[in-house]
Amino acid sequence: MTQSSVAYQIMWNRLISVVEEQAQALVRTAFSTSVREAGDLSAGVYDREGQMLAQAVTGTPGHVNAMADAVAHFIRRIGRQNMFEGDVYITNDPWEGTGHLHDITMVTPSFYQGKLVGFFACTAHIVDIGGRGFGADAQSVYEEGLYIPIMKFADGGEVDETLTRIIRGNVREPDQLIGDIYALATCNEIGHRRLVDMMEEFGLDDLDGIAAFILDNSRRATLEAINALPRTSAEGSMTMDGFDTPIALKVKVSVEQDRILTDFAGTSGVDKKGINCPMVYTKAYACYALKVAIAPEIPNNAASLAPFEVTAPEGTIVNALHPAPVALRHIVGHFVPDAVFDAFDKIVPGLVPAEGAGCLCNFQVSLRPRTDAPAPPDARRSEVLTFNSGGSGARPDLDGMNATAFPSGVMTMPIEATEHAGPVIIWRKELRPDSGGAGKMRGGLGQYMEVGAREGHEFDIQAMFDRGEHPARGRRGGADGARTTIAQDDGTPMQGKGKQFVPHGRRVQMAFPGGAGYGDPAERSREAVIRDLARGYIGAEAAARDYGMSAEDIAAVEAAVRRGETL
Repeated sequence: MTQSSVAYQIMWNRLISVVEEQAQALVRTAFSTSVREAGDLSAGVYDREGQMLAQAVTGTPGHVNAMADAVAHFIRRIGRQNMFEGDVYITNDPWEGTGHLHDITMVTPSFYQGKLVGFFACTAHIVDIGGRGFGADAQSVYEEGLYIPIMKFADGGEVDETLTRIIRGNVREPDQLIGDIYALATCNEIGHRRLVDMMEEFGLDDLDGIAAFILDNSRRATLEAINALPRTSAEGSMTMDGFDTPIALKVKVSVEQDRILTDFAGTSGVDKKGINCPMVYTKAYACYALKVAIAPEIPNNAASLAPFEVTAPEGTIVNALHPAPVALRHIVGHFVPDAVFDAFDKIVPGLVPAEGAGCLCNFQVSLRPRTDAPAPPDARRSEVLTFNSGGSGARPDLDGMNATAFPSGVMTMPIEATEHAGPVIIWRKELRPDSGGAGKMRGGLGQYMEVGAREGHEFDIQAMFDRGEHPARGRRGGADGARTTIAQDDGTPMQGKGKQFVPHGRRVQMAFPGGAGYGDPAERSREAVIRDLARGYIGAEAAARDYGMSAEDIAAVEAAVRRGETL
């Protein structure tokens, strides 16, 4: 049946709704707090060639843009002749999945009237995959946990029980992980059912027509956006803390006819520790940075991503090859957009934001009964992963967002959910005043957090922080954001990365970084400065130092706040 453009547009919107329901089914059924509370997942639908047609709004760019390439690997590894109704495929291959072993990707072929019409895929971060645990301490991928090659989790509806026993025998949280795997398989099934409903409603025998409509229109719209840009190139760079030594990210962005080239030549080499980034994840965030800058309204799919070509020399930290350790590949990957923006700002000034916190401010706590004295009988082992954020960078016309993850887009976990996951106590979690860089537009605030264990427990903390030595840089006259700090509550300094022991009764105090400012602080409106002071986003000293506010005006604002007046 020939369909009109209007009908195809309706079907396109329906597909986006289908994959969003797929993602929400995963959120509702997942066991891990990283999925249920933080939304660290992705979901998508693909044509029978493995080209992504639509992605869920819920999820992260690193997952979904990396997963855009993953289905082709599944098709190649499994073989079309070996695909049957009821199959479910699985992997956590960092180079053919989404960048590290802690992400499980599952793909389900979608059959309609006995014929393969497409695929559904989803990815979720799981709390534990064995090995050293989620952290940067490994020196090869072999130390980082259990590797699951692309294979069948279910063959014609029959689950591979041998595989599930192997998984259970190699991880610290077996019930949680197996529960997450079944949640991933179920959400793909939900997507398949809704797709069948749509095909029956519109009288479709296959997805060829709607796929061509989606890909052709997306490609054309993306090329129009690219070809409206100046034909030029520019270089950008930034420095990260790294593990033991600083890391340089260098990039050249070139706008050409029908494409944008992004080349990371000159970037630092592979690190000895697990902060290396496979190319698939680097590509995901480089594409994301450019797409949100020039074509944010065009839905993500294979065609809208194709004109963004990303290269990096093998052996650089953004193109780490097997068997490099990659557990914390997100730390480098989340800084890729800031490096790309540094270059793109020279091509199209006044469009991209200032630098932000960049990578997520995550930490994982491995709790156990205290060993320095007898532990209470109810003390237990537990793994608790928390997702937290610093401030995002100020935008040309808006302040940065406080404690908001950019570019990853995941949510900060509520204290209640974190404390429910194990014997951990979050003693403090609040915004960090004066952490956002001053500017015409102020950078977003970071957070303070203080974490400890319940009575009778000690713990190891896996720190996954950056911006300790290299804060977010202001743009076009804006000031830098505040640095990251971490120490025990008795003043004992701690490292920004790696597993570190915390004895019974001690707490860890952290201050997460702020986003940088945009534009000259002298141009910030008086009303905005008064509002920031009244809300506690800045203190009296910063109001005077950064924005020239008089002592009399500061006193007047403070007095109004004490009286409960709205400013």
